[in-house]
Amino acid sequence: MSLDLSSSGDLLLGLLPEVVLTVWALVLQLFVAWRHQTVRDLRIAGWLTLAALLSTGIAAWWLWYNMAQAAGLAGMVAVDDFRWVTDWLFLGGAGLTTLISFAYLEREQLVAPEYYILLVFATLGMMLMAGGEDLMVIFLGLELMSIAVYVLAGFDRRSPRSAEAALKYFLLGAFASGFLLYGIALIYGATGTTNLSLIGIQLGIGSGGVMLSAGLGLLLVGFAFKVAAVPFHMWAPDVYDGAPTPVTAFMSTGVKAAAFAALFRVLTEAFGHSGAWQEIVWWLAVVTMVGGNLLALAQRSLKRMLAYSSVAHAGYLLVAVATGKSAGTAAFIVYLVAYTLMSVGAFAVLAAKGRRGESDVLIDDLAGLATRRPWLAFALAVCMLSLLGFPGTAGFIGKWYILLAATSAGQNMLAVILVLASVVSAGYYLPVIMAMYMKPEASETVHAEVRLGRLGEAAVAVAVAGLLVFGVWPNRLLDVARTAAESVHAPAAPSPAAPRTPPGS
Repeated sequence: MSLDLSSSGDLLLGLLPEVVLTVWALVLQLFVAWRHQTVRDLRIAGWLTLAALLSTGIAAWWLWYNMAQAAGLAGMVAVDDFRWVTDWLFLGGAGLTTLISFAYLEREQLVAPEYYILLVFATLGMMLMAGGEDLMVIFLGLELMSIAVYVLAGFDRRSPRSAEAALKYFLLGAFASGFLLYGIALIYGATGTTNLSLIGIQLGIGSGGVMLSAGLGLLLVGFAFKVAAVPFHMWAPDVYDGAPTPVTAFMSTGVKAAAFAALFRVLTEAFGHSGAWQEIVWWLAVVTMVGGNLLALAQRSLKRMLAYSSVAHAGYLLVAVATGKSAGTAAFIVYLVAYTLMSVGAFAVLAAKGRRGESDVLIDDLAGLATRRPWLAFALAVCMLSLLGFPGTAGFIGKWYILLAATSAGQNMLAVILVLASVVSAGYYLPVIMAMYMKPEASETVHAEVRLGRLGEAAVAVAVAGLLVFGVWPNRLLDVARTAAESVHAPAAPSPAAPRTPPGS
């Protein structure tokens, strides 16, 4: 199905998933304005959110099934398999977050259905980021997502930690957005356009200069903040620790995935002909892997350990970015699917164990969990092993394909550092499993109130099943990832004899 994006009808069809989700967001706003005081209202808003995410996923599937693609040069929005696959990833992460939020919000007495509206708008921003073919669309999607997540981080108004998390995230997020916007301005000044394909074409025929390099550098700083790469990670531990745990799960998966998806598209389509960014990303990957793992080793709080762990995993994903090849993009998609499942599963179990934000849950507090809650202990053990990269789990498959992409691109040293960093991570993942299975519980009542709720248990079951299935049968996921990776590529530069298109035309 070929779509002429200069036609309003075809453009609306190309934006069908975003349109569907926007309509649902408006419906949710009307409902919450009408009913927002009881637990029943909160539950109805949650079910409406699940319906919104499901119907949006079906819309994205319909476009993917009909092989929708743009006729000619894409304008503001990309129409390709990479967009559909990342849309499913965002919607799936948001759906799992919604499922674990039902019991959590009721238990913590956060009876505010606006929570789900913010979740939907954040997901909409993620979809715009991954599908943006223009730097301004990507920036608008980033701000839509960020503003919603700022509020979600401080959603528990009774908690000083939550308020601190929201304030830190807002201040540092605004600072990073300034870098990003200034970088976009410099790139526009150097090329006369913000369209990714047109920037790529101009770089392909030799256009560039100091202004373009400076713009790219500022762009990388902005994205490095959003993916929590060292040394731009300083916000992540405190924000993840202070935010409500389902929000932390959503931030560590969806926000990170959206930033990486936008970064991949920008570097591949706009700067695919330039190798200036690869060395920068190489060093970012190294310091992020090493720094994230070493800092996680020193943590005794389970939530802060998972926060620093997410920094380390950003380093693994940066290895895939540094390859600059379609194989790296495919490995990135596979690993991001695995990371979404194992991170949501781990945070869901943490949400069941703790109270009031779960910041005070130590690794030793899980002692004897396997005796009282064998299913939850098994789920957390699978998530920890997958985060470690243990064979038979999706985390192992994801790391393996990142290693293959790195070695095939000649990045052997980066692959070695990734393996060594993964070995170090055993020092903080395995103690969680040892505490649950090898240490006695402090008392018979210590795990008595650990509850997920039926919907939360369903979310954890889906996450664990996905990790195990993709760990032994990843073929279908790999095929989808390869197809999506091949749909994102640098535009071919015109021959030197061809007349040059004026910037911005």
